[in-house]
Amino acid sequence: MKRTIFSGLALLLVFGLAVPLFGQTYDPMTFKSSKPQSAWRIALVPKDATNAWFVRMEVGVKQFAKDTGINAFQKGPPKTDAAMQAQVIEDLIAQGVDAICVVPVDPSALEPVLGEALSKGIVVITHEGATQQNTLFDIEAFSNEGLGQTIMQVLAKEMGEKGVYTTMVGNVTNASHNEWADAGIAYQKAHYPNMSLLAAEPRVEIMDNLDTAYQRAKELFKKYPNLRGIFGTSSLSTPGTARAIEELGLKGKAFVTSVGLPNENKVYLKDGTVDAVLLWDPKDAGYAQLAMAVAVLKGEKIANGLNLKAPGWTSMQFAPGSTKILQGRGWITITKDNVDSFGF
Repeated sequence: MKRTIFSGLALLLVFGLAVPLFGQTYDPMTFKSSKPQSAWRIALVPKDATNAWFVRMEVGVKQFAKDTGINAFQKGPPKTDAAMQAQVIEDLIAQGVDAICVVPVDPSALEPVLGEALSKGIVVITHEGATQQNTLFDIEAFSNEGLGQTIMQVLAKEMGEKGVYTTMVGNVTNASHNEWADAGIAYQKAHYPNMSLLAAEPRVEIMDNLDTAYQRAKELFKKYPNLRGIFGTSSLSTPGTARAIEELGLKGKAFVTSVGLPNENKVYLKDGTVDAVLLWDPKDAGYAQLAMAVAVLKGEKIANGLNLKAPGWTSMQFAPGSTKILQGRGWITITKDNVDSFGF
């Protein structure tokens, strides 16, 4: 919490106090562009430029640019860092882009700079940022509650519905990761009474880093001999933890599942260390974000059933009680039986 507050204050000092932290309400229809589509420039800003998840996302960005002829491109910070991500966005604002799509590292820390973008008439679309205030729309591949419940179902099956587990997030400031974890815990309490959350360390942060996931998992299993499961949210949770499980000789005794990429988890799925990971294709998420920005730039009415022209994103629905968060049906379960079919 302290880190979130300090990072937000630091960004306010960097980018000025003229933009309110939580901005104002904007009518998406006022962002309709008067320029020809051929003149639009749309940027997608991932959490970082090197993570395999976002390398895959850029494939969708390039495909969108090819399909539409729109100047769409991806530009991210060199590592997962909220201040660096904010600086990338500030640079894009200075360049006068027409729309910015963002996968926030820390939604609260980005409020000032995204508020600045909106105040200058730049369309702002977020993904994995359900708590973001300064955005026109946040699009998700599914309901965060539904994914969290599904991850827990997989972990509970692996653990035989009994034993101690903990949750692992990429960053404690990541809204979606925490929502998945919270939903998983709630589902466990309601459906698996013989499972329990590790009270001493109920939420572990890995800074979206593979080596950190490995080190933290190894520490946890050594420190808490009764720990049997890790409920992951970062795509790096499973490969990092699986490596620790194998090194410690805990295969079949300790378990992990999370969202994850096929190739990063293939060896662990095939040797039985991991039963399954969950995925929505980052390529499709990248494509859908850009399609959402285009819908706003065209002045289209945003309503239930919106088609963002990517598998799993073809009939978007507003989250209950929200006029800003749209959800699709985009998750996939990856096992040893289908891991070779994805190609990434």
